[in-house]
Amino acid sequence: MTASGRPAAGAYMDHAATTPVDPRVLETMRPYFVERFGNAGSVHQFGQEARGAVDEARAAVAALIGAQPREIVFTSGATEADNAALLGIALAGGAPGSHVITAATEHHAVLEPCRWLAARGVPVTVLPVDGYGVVDPDAVRRAIRSETVLISIMHGNNETGTVGPVAEVAAIARARGVLMHTDATQSAGIVSLDVTTLGVDLLSLSAHKRYGPKGIGALYVRAGVPVEPILRGGSQERGRRGGTENVPAIAGFGAAARIARAEMDEEATRLTTLRDRLAGGLAAMPRARINGHPTHRLPGIVNVSFADADSESLLLALDLEGIAASSGSACTSGSLEPSHVIAALGLPAAYAAGTLRFSIGRWTTAGDIDVVLDVLPRILASMRRAASVRH
Repeated sequence: MTASGRPAAGAYMDHAATTPVDPRVLETMRPYFVERFGNAGSVHQFGQEARGAVDEARAAVAALIGAQPREIVFTSGATEADNAALLGIALAGGAPGSHVITAATEHHAVLEPCRWLAARGVPVTVLPVDGYGVVDPDAVRRAIRSETVLISIMHGNNETGTVGPVAEVAAIARARGVLMHTDATQSAGIVSLDVTTLGVDLLSLSAHKRYGPKGIGALYVRAGVPVEPILRGGSQERGRRGGTENVPAIAGFGAAARIARAEMDEEATRLTTLRDRLAGGLAAMPRARINGHPTHRLPGIVNVSFADADSESLLLALDLEGIAASSGSACTSGSLEPSHVIAALGLPAAYAAGTLRFSIGRWTTAGDIDVVLDVLPRILASMRRAASVRH
């Protein structure tokens, strides 16, 4: 890592998996490891100093999404936030008398708690998506039952970058008296989000996707929404999540949120320009197709599929050239099958097996894009020649 925060070598194109900690964030965190080490629950000076850092960070995270500080619950990350939303609402609603609706392209942090609920008698409806990865709001409307307690639809997809119709679905949910959750892990701090405008009751976000530390996230819970705690212990987080606060990480999250909010508009414009340059170059390659919605998408993610290629070989070859990318969510790395997101889009098998995700970030340059566009055609040509010889 250089002093600016940019990775020291190679082209890092996997920011949707994680981002480097911004040096400004690191400097904010540093004192809370040693000099200001108090427990935020203690009443003495050391504890109150830590409490001040937590309160300041809570206000910064709330401001990032247009919430009130008291509506922010700090968690260990977006996975816990998603679980807290899904399980907490279902249990508060009197599971197994509850019903939950979600979509096939959600992150596993939503789909797995849904499976857990289903195995315990809570009906779960998993809706299909169209070829762009967008769920039909009318399908959501038709799926609502009298016992439906929660709808969970992702804001920005972590693999394709497609932005879902969250506000439209939330309006449907509100009209039927159903709570609405969105996983905004990939969106918050990249595009402007306001929980009131979106109309959501719960929203998940994470620090490490936005140049903050790993191991810290948050769940927005609209005031008055009952959520059953899934972690029980002390009275931290207004009794909504037991456990000693991770003060250094929380302080870092706050700093990351403040930086993201201040720089968001300019950075989104820059990333969009780079994304379009990358997507255009990839789309021009032989037997390539760009996945996800062509206009309703996040600035930093490009998902592409190549016919007659396989993701694992492509990633290994790119890595040898110093280029870091992925085939989908980092949470399912190691699987040789196309991701559930790509499967849900209905891609032909010849394309689905050769899917890559490139995700750009704060220190990505036009030079990084050009390196990918220079190297990848040679890798594809070599791979396809080898496959032709074998066959």
